[in-house]
Amino acid sequence: MTEQSPSPEAARNLPEYTVSELSVALKRTLEDAYSWVRVKGEVSGLRRPGSGHVYFDLKDEAAVLSAVCWRGVATHLKLQPEDGMEVVCTGRVSTYQLRSQYQIVVESVELAGEGALLKLLEERRQRLAAEGLFAAARKRPLPFLPEVIGVVTSPTGAVIRDILHRISDRFPRRVVVWPVLVQGEDAAEQVAAAIEGFNRLGPQDPAPRPDVLIVARGGGSLEDLMPFNEEVVVRAAASSGIPLISAIGHETDTTLIDFAADKRAPTPSAAAEMAVPVRAELLAQLLDDARRLVLSLARFMGGRRTRVEDLARGLPDPRTLLEAATQRLDDWAERLGNATDNLLARRRSEVTALGARLPPPRRYLEIAAHRVAAAGLRPGPLRREIARGRRDLHHLAGRLGGAGRRVIADAGLRLDGRIKLLESCSYERVLERGFALVRDARHRPVTSVRAAKPGLDVAIRFHDGEADATIRGAAPRKAGKPDAPRRRAPVRRAQGRNTRQGTLL
Repeated sequence: MTEQSPSPEAARNLPEYTVSELSVALKRTLEDAYSWVRVKGEVSGLRRPGSGHVYFDLKDEAAVLSAVCWRGVATHLKLQPEDGMEVVCTGRVSTYQLRSQYQIVVESVELAGEGALLKLLEERRQRLAAEGLFAAARKRPLPFLPEVIGVVTSPTGAVIRDILHRISDRFPRRVVVWPVLVQGEDAAEQVAAAIEGFNRLGPQDPAPRPDVLIVARGGGSLEDLMPFNEEVVVRAAASSGIPLISAIGHETDTTLIDFAADKRAPTPSAAAEMAVPVRAELLAQLLDDARRLVLSLARFMGGRRTRVEDLARGLPDPRTLLEAATQRLDDWAERLGNATDNLLARRRSEVTALGARLPPPRRYLEIAAHRVAAAGLRPGPLRREIARGRRDLHHLAGRLGGAGRRVIADAGLRLDGRIKLLESCSYERVLERGFALVRDARHRPVTSVRAAKPGLDVAIRFHDGEADATIRGAAPRKAGKPDAPRRRAPVRRAQGRNTRQGTLL
């Protein structure tokens, strides 16, 4: 049955609305009829303006529905919508009066089915892997025996009890627990904050910095494990400076933090086994190593003892060597004494033979007296002659002393002149006039541009010290007329010869 239009008389009796009144009435009707709905659709045309609100469209094969998520709700969404994502939005239907359109005001967003969630996780995994967060080169080895173990998990669950029990059984270590939520909206932020907090611990903090971290949670559904698939948790695990073990869920459960962690444990108990060795096994290994070391040392010493004994059998008796040496020493000592006596006797005989060949002193006196008598000299004149000769000798000795002093003075003047001449020719006087001496690392003078190669380390000597430098470049003097040499002034020679006057040059 088709609805008929009202007659003109009836139309005139209908109430009259303004545009605003009608828009408000429609808005109230929609909000009352659809105050809380869940709508499934594909996200399209996602927009995030500077205001912080999120605008997008929900569409299916036959229709499109506008959606808006206000900033206060958008910042706390467990799942941030993206283009092409199939989601289920929960909210209320309202209208936008300026455009005469209806829309859904979103309060929460969920993925539409597990397949869409897995697709989202795979896309996220590929994107983070492309950034290198899962690269094997980033993973570090776990410490063999950590002093402190940090655990990020719920303090009330069975996970922390299993970890503490396994560590206590294997090798008791100090355990520091950072309590967090492992499920819910705030779980991801708390887990990431715990990992970063452990890494920020320093020597001055009341809690010690762990040597290894364990991020653990018990089993659950894919939705329950979603906090450990969040990007903020994965980035915190990848950037951790402390080696990290992920133990999320059971052996068949896989989360994105497993790819970023240094080690993945199938269960929390297995993570505790990875963190510490078995103390009893270490003691047994230590005892076995000690036993093997003792046996090896005993075999080594036995072999060396046998070797020494074999070598000793090939050596002569030390007492025989000492007896032969003692006898040889006594023989040499006896021969030395005899040789000394023989040498003295031989030298005594030679002196006696030479003494016998010399005439006696009286014979010399007689010869001298005979010569005096033959010369006809009497003792008185001889004494006077000797006295005169002695006076002449003293006079000549005085003159000789004065002449010697004059000779020495003249030689000193000549030496001073030569010293001054040598100093005037010294390169140190040239340095005082503003020049410099350039030498290489072997203290050889650099006297040409060809020797001043770029990169050469040189020492520049000035009149008041030295400075190190490096040749950066050198350019030879352009070909042309050479510099005219300076004409030296002639040196005038003093007239005459004066051996007592030193030269001034």
